Amino acid sequence: MRVLVVGSGGREHALVEAIRRSPRASRLYAAPGNGGTRAHAEPVAIAPGDAEGLAAFAERHAIDITVVGPEAPLSLGIADRFRSRQLGVIGPTAELARIEGSKAFTKRLCSDLGLPTAAYTACATAEEAYGVLETSAFPTVVKADGLAAGKGVVVAETPGQARQAVADFMERRTLGDAGSSVVIEECLKGEEASFHVFADGTDFQPMVASQDHKRRFEGDTGPNTGGMGAYSDDGILSSEIRRGVIEGLIRPTLDAVGAYTGILYAGLMLTREGPKLLEYNVRFGDPETQVILPRLETDLLEIFAAMVDHRLSEVELAWKPLASASIVLVADTYPGKVETGRKISGLEAAARMDGVTVYHAGTRWEDGHVYTNGGRVLNVTAVGDGLADALEKAYAAADAIAFEGKACRRDIGQKGLRRQ
Repeated sequence: MRVLVVGSGGREHALVEAIRRSPRASRLYAAPGNGGTRAHAEPVAIAPGDAEGLAAFAERHAIDITVVGPEAPLSLGIADRFRSRQLGVIGPTAELARIEGSKAFTKRLCSDLGLPTAAYTACATAEEAYGVLETSAFPTVVKADGLAAGKGVVVAETPGQARQAVADFMERRTLGDAGSSVVIEECLKGEEASFHVFADGTDFQPMVASQDHKRRFEGDTGPNTGGMGAYSDDGILSSEIRRGVIEGLIRPTLDAVGAYTGILYAGLMLTREGPKLLEYNVRFGDPETQVILPRLETDLLEIFAAMVDHRLSEVELAWKPLASASIVLVADTYPGKVETGRKISGLEAAARMDGVTVYHAGTRWEDGHVYTNGGRVLNVTAVGDGLADALEKAYAAADAIAFEGKACRRDIGQKGLRRQ
């Protein structure tokens, strides 16, 4: 089978690595890919947002399945464009991508279905938002309604911080159109978890749970980022909570929206009252993908083929009884402005370590060397017999890699270790 992976981050590198292990994968492309995907996927110089260009490429090269990594192309209708040409694609329609593309849309869906989530108010103007804040309890959460690459959420401890977030999003437009409207919601207490499922429009199958670390600095402090690290083990969700998420959130949502084909990812808060929905995403999480796929025993390409053919129920998913952990190496000024073009060393030594895979995120290949090309640079991932083993391997590999201004969080997975 000929496969095209759309995107350029660590998630897409993880997808490429998993797909290329399939005996059915005959040719693999990445659009545009990065400094790591080039080892197994031919780079395609077409932007992820160019749906027409990607569809034309898929037709010319007889691509059997296109896997869309980022959320923005899905919200813009790339899956609709592909299906109109009878091209196999993994991702929902633009209409259903609103589940991620609009926080207000999802909140209304939760209200209509009675799904457990935080109390909220949707605000179309800054004046309305300031008015809501006058009677809000603190801390409170201010969310940009649209897509903001993981940076559209502010947990405001004080009214001043909340007003600043509203001013930034709605008046200064720091996130562009994504912040033209906002959702102000109750701040839930508990641990976060990420729960993904494969869906084929008729049926769905769950993946293993994972936990992301969004805040920039140790102790979950500092600004929200696209993700500083993640881990996956079987202790994140008990069997009872897992069943509750599937039957109380995932199943009623998919039943309500109809023919949803793609990945559905529920961001959860595990509260004392039970799991509550923070948000839905319509694609694989990043960096959650980098810890979920290393635990997958079933051929990922077989799963994708079954999704395209609406026969997912015929595939038996198997998962390795291991733990995995991923450390995200970033530029020290991330999530602010970063300098790129810094040479990276130690990649080969890290990749030789037992159980370690280095997924490239913000990198580029030039003249035989790999250079930084973004804020989140590398995802250093390891599998182990338990979480402590996986973390030890991942941090050892992360320490073997060097580039000017390298930084990372040193407390990834600590909540999981304490739980054990």
